[in-house]
Amino acid sequence: MAIIDAYKGNVTRKREAISKLVSEKLKVNDKIAKARSKIDSANATIKRTKSTSTIKSKLNEIARAEKEITTAEKKIADIGKKTSKLEKELSAEQKKVEREEEKIHKQRLKEEAEMQKKTQNQIAKLNRTLQAHEVRQSEMQSQIEELKKLPDTITVLFLASNPTDTQSLRLDAECREIQEMIRKSDYRDNIRFETRWAVRTSDLLQAINEVNPDIIHFSGHGAKNGDLVFENVNGQGKLVTKEAMTQTIMTLSDKVRLIFYNACFSSVQAEHIVEHVEAAIGMNTSIGDNAALVFASQFYSSIGFGKNLKTAFNQAKAALMLEGIDEETTPELFVQNGLKAENIVLVQP
Repeated sequence: MAIIDAYKGNVTRKREAISKLVSEKLKVNDKIAKARSKIDSANATIKRTKSTSTIKSKLNEIARAEKEITTAEKKIADIGKKTSKLEKELSAEQKKVEREEEKIHKQRLKEEAEMQKKTQNQIAKLNRTLQAHEVRQSEMQSQIEELKKLPDTITVLFLASNPTDTQSLRLDAECREIQEMIRKSDYRDNIRFETRWAVRTSDLLQAINEVNPDIIHFSGHGAKNGDLVFENVNGQGKLVTKEAMTQTIMTLSDKVRLIFYNACFSSVQAEHIVEHVEAAIGMNTSIGDNAALVFASQFYSSIGFGKNLKTAFNQAKAALMLEGIDEETTPELFVQNGLKAENIVLVQP
C-alpha cells in the first residue's frame, strides 16, 4: 500500500473519531439541558408549596440534577480536550497527505517530461532514419536515371600517335591487349572499339566526327609541360597544348563522357578537360610502355564488366601492383565538379 493511502486512512479515522466526539457532546449537552429543566421545575414547585416534605424532596432533585450537570460539564471538558487533540492530529495528517500529493505531482511531471523527451528523441531518430532513406532513395533514383541514359552500345575511339622522331612505343600491343580484354568481358557486345593510327592534328576532328565516340583514348607521347605529341604531315612530332585540346572537345557533342590520356605528363590535360566532360584520366609523370599497356587493358576490362568509373580505375591500379610494376601512383582520375566517380557507369549491365 502506498504511503499516501496510509495518510489518507489516518485522516479518515481522525475525522470519524472527531465526529463521534461531537455526537457524544451533543448528547451530554442534552442531559445538561434536561437536568436544568428539572431544577427549574423543582424551584417552581418549591415556590408554590408549603409542604416541608415536598420542599425537601424537590431540593434533593435539585441536588441530583446539579450533580449530573457537574459530571456532564466535566465530560464536555474532556471531550473538548480529546477533540482538540484529534483536530491537531488531523491537521498534521492532512499536511502529510498534501506533501505526499505534491511529491506525487512533481514525480508525475518529471516522468511526463522524461517521456516527452524520450518521445521527441524517438521522433528525431525516426526523422533522421526517414531522411537517410529519402537521401538513399534519391541517390538510387538518380543512379537509375543515369543508367537509363546509358546507350546500349558505347564507342571507344583509340587514337595512336608515334612520330618518327620520337621513341618507339608498343601502341599496337596496347591496342591488341585492350581489345582482347574487352572480348573477355561480360558486356563485350556493348563496346565498339574504333582505332585510328599515326594520327595527325588534321585527322583529329575528322576521326571524332566520323566515330562520334563516348570515350576518346589517346595513346602516345606527352611533353613535360603537358602538351600531347601528334604527327605532322611529314610524320614528325607536333605538340598540341591543353588549350587546343580543350577547344577541340568543346566543339564536340555532349556524347563524349571520358577522355583517357595514356601518355606521359598528361594529367595537366586531364585536369583541364573535365570542365567539359564527365571525367578524364592522365599521367602525372612519365609512364613505361608495359605499365601503360597493363593499366589501360585492365581499365577497359573492368568497364566491360559493368563496373563504375571509380572501381575500374582502382582495379587498373591494382593490376599494376599485381604485375609488380611500381607505377600505380602515376595514373590520376579527374571528375567534373558535382559528379562522383562511383556514380559514373559507362557500360550498362
